Amino acid sequence: MALLEVKNVKKIYTTRFGGMKVRALNNVNFSVEEGEYVAIMGESGSGKTTLLNILASLDKATSGQVLLDGKDISAIKPRELCAFRRNHLGFVFQDFNLLDTLSLRDNIFLPLVLAGEDYGEMEKRLQPLALKLSIWDLLEKYPYEVSGGQKQRAAVCRALITRPELILADEPTGALDSKASSRLLRLFADVNKEGQTILMVTHSIQAASHAGRILFIKDGSVFHQIYRGNQSDEEMYKMISDTLTVIQMNRDEGKEA
Repeated sequence: MALLEVKNVKKIYTTRFGGMKVRALNNVNFSVEEGEYVAIMGESGSGKTTLLNILASLDKATSGQVLLDGKDISAIKPRELCAFRRNHLGFVFQDFNLLDTLSLRDNIFLPLVLAGEDYGEMEKRLQPLALKLSIWDLLEKYPYEVSGGQKQRAAVCRALITRPELILADEPTGALDSKASSRLLRLFADVNKEGQTILMVTHSIQAASHAGRILFIKDGSVFHQIYRGNQSDEEMYKMISDTLTVIQMNRDEGKEA
């Protein structure tokens, strides 16, 4: 059974005075198997951020279902949503979402503290992750004292330490330079090889080329996908680039018509 199932998801926004309805998502259907690494791409306004918010239970679909390990997240009571996110999902954001008043260690521990986890267990989980992410010697520093790449690695550590079923990444390389981006993408590939399921929304062809499957969203619907198969990152990059070129050409032709 798929870890994540998205079934006929629609999202319609109504303007402030109810005079206009905007369809952000239109019958979105796809699934993600356990251990997959999936990237979602689309132009600004295509609906990918709306979709990610629904998958993260930060927003609700107008209709349809999102099932995580068979559980319909739309049926979760509002007072239980925070615990659900903390226990099942890990988040990596473009702007890191670290608290400047807390050290990197305390930022990483925060979801476990909120879950009431034992301090000894937190330390036990932290050491192998911090060593793998090369931030062990930075844990007592504060976010404003480290680089963007180091902040993002701390954010990844915070996402992984809860042992989530699914990591949701929103433009994770967007605020990083090319060197830090490459390091983060290698890290994602490594944790995916160890069995971690990842769903990433990105504009970056470079970032998407590391995934095992790419879904393309246009006008609120998934209309195409690419599978890695035996393709290298370089070959995936070219396939993605060619697909985006075709999308752009079709859009331009539509405008002329």
